[in-house]
This record gives sequence, structure tokens and C-alpha cells, in this order.
Amino acid sequence: MSRYLDPKADVVFKKIFGEHPHLLKSFLNAVLPLASDNPIVELSYLPAEQVPHIPTFKRTIADVKCTDAKGRVFIVEMQIDWTESFKQRLLFGASQAIVKQLGKGESYKLLQPVYGLGIVADVFDRSSPEWYHHYQLVKRGDNAKGVIEHLQLLFIELPKFPVQSAGEKKLRLLWLRFLREIDEKTVNVAQELLDVPEISEAVILAEESAYTPGELNSYESYWDAVRTEKTRIDDSYEKGREDTQFKMVKKLLSKFDDEVIAELTELPLAQIAEIRRNQG
Repeated sequence: MSRYLDPKADVVFKKIFGEHPHLLKSFLNAVLPLASDNPIVELSYLPAEQVPHIPTFKRTIADVKCTDAKGRVFIVEMQIDWTESFKQRLLFGASQAIVKQLGKGESYKLLQPVYGLGIVADVFDRSSPEWYHHYQLVKRGDNAKGVIEHLQLLFIELPKFPVQSAGEKKLRLLWLRFLREIDEKTVNVAQELLDVPEISEAVILAEESAYTPGELNSYESYWDAVRTEKTRIDDSYEKGREDTQFKMVKKLLSKFDDEVIAELTELPLAQIAEIRRNQG
């Protein structure tokens, strides 16, 4: 029985999409909002010197960057947990990809569209069931006509998309299911995924046996980094929460007794009493 690795991890994501252009082409044609008469026909990976330089980012992110025969640039980034910085990071990278297209003295007419695709294994918009977020420059008050298509950002919330939807492209949902469903706990792969040749190949590339000992070490290191970063974020949030509660208690000490303050702040009575003693 095959054991699978999670394709959202850096080393697996890059092996599948960073070493097999036909798989990346299938994925991008399915996921991006490209016109049916204007798909990606052929693509190549950007050389290192043409990859947009992005400042060091604490959270581990898997990324692949490529261009197609028409000169369009595609930046694909996979992040486990959402942070607001991720949106700015992708915007920065996509903007640099536009700048790097032209040499000195070249006409702006040569500029080709840049697509930044951010896939997030987390929910960042809890106020809406929408999971496919498409951003581009639009003239205010004129959504139909005043569109600048040269810079487009897309963010996909993997946990929220439906397995089936009449309004969605089937291949888009199948590729996203591959990213969401395949991991170390996978025993049986859904037949719908295996029926698509490109996804079936990606499933094989996600098998643990396809990786060297060094790559497996990198895989474990990736998840260690994700856990460490998550703990840091959680600790920072808890510290901020405690600081806010402490400030609130200090304001209430002169107005209410300890029992009332404990009820208002949901802090233990003993902790309220200790704060009062320290303030005295």
C-alpha cells in the first residue's frame, strides 16, 4: 500500500509543479480565470535571475514561477496558514514580475499580464462562503469596461470550496481536491482524481517512495517550521489578549469589587485579587 506525502508541503509541491511543466499547465488552465480561447499552450520555468526577489518571509511558503509562449507570467504560491502579510507578499512579487519584463528603452506596449495565484490551506474570510477571490485593477463605478488586466491576484481558500458545484469547472475542483485530500492519512485515492491523467500522475509523484532520504528530511523540516511558526503566532496572540485584559482590569479596579471584575473579564478571581495587590 502506498504512503503519500502532503502536496501542500514545499518539497512535494515543487516536485509536482516545479519539475513537470505539463502538470503545471493543466493546473493553471483549470484554476486561473483564463478565457477558453486563450489557454496556456506551452510554458517554461523562469530562470533564477528572472524570478522576482521577495524579502524573507517567516512563514514557509512553496512557490513556482513560470511564463508561457505569449509572455504571460504566472506566480503560484502555497501557504498553510493565512496571514495578512501573504496578500502583500504576492502583490509585491507580481509587481516585480511586471517591472522585470522590460529592458531599458523598451516600449510599455510589450508588457504582458502577470497572474499571482495564492493557495491557502486555511480560511481567512469567515464572513462569506466565497472561496475564490479574484482581484484586478478596475475603474471605480465601471466594472464592465474599465479593467486593467496586466496585474491579477487570486486567492483560494482550500477548506471552503465545494466538492461539486454546477457553476464551477470540474477540472478546477478536481485539482483543488488533490491538494486538499492527499496527505499522510490518505489510504484510498478517489477514483475521480485518478481518472484525470495529469492528476493521476501527480498522485504518483506524491508517493513517499518517489523521494530521496534528503528530500524526506526536507519534508519533515518543512512541517517543523510550520508548527514553530504557528506556535509563535498563537503565543503572540495570547500575550496580546492577556495584555488587553490586564489593562481592562486596571481601569475597573477603582470602580468595582473583584467579583464583578472577574465576571466582566472572565478572569479567575484569584488573578484579579493579585492584580489589585500589585497595584496597591
